[in-house]
Amino acid sequence: MSVREPFATGGCQCGAVRYALDARPRTAEFCHCRMCQRATGQVAAGFLDVDRAAFSWLGEPCANYRSSDKAQRGFCPKCGTPLTFDAFAEPTMAVSIGSLDDPNLVPLGGHCGIQSKVRWLRLNDGLPQRNTGEGVPAAPLWSELDQGHA
Repeated sequence: MSVREPFATGGCQCGAVRYALDARPRTAEFCHCRMCQRATGQVAAGFLDVDRAAFSWLGEPCANYRSSDKAQRGFCPKCGTPLTFDAFAEPTMAVSIGSLDDPNLVPLGGHCGIQSKVRWLRLNDGLPQRNTGEGVPAAPLWSELDQGHA
């Protein structure tokens, strides 16, 4: 029996926490909400949504911080790299784009939480923009970056 290669792998800066994605993510967005800004120390946080069944830890899982009664955020307990966002009621979980070994594998599909976008940041990429809680845009087109992954 052959072992199928994962679609992508990733982990934290120090290498203590590693993960694999066995399928393409559903979407990838930059989140501009205040919670993501504070949790990452950035003006926006890049996350991709993956089916829970397609995500697996390679060794030790991350530590979690319950950031609200609705979600928890995963991070490396050694170096602090933000890794996941897990909304308990959702069928998917979010993984930080920057923690992928190759962030170029995932095309960006849009921007969410723009009600909190910093005033000086100009979004001129032509991608959909939505406030927190509004519907998720259609999945990104994979054809541009398709590398033959199943």
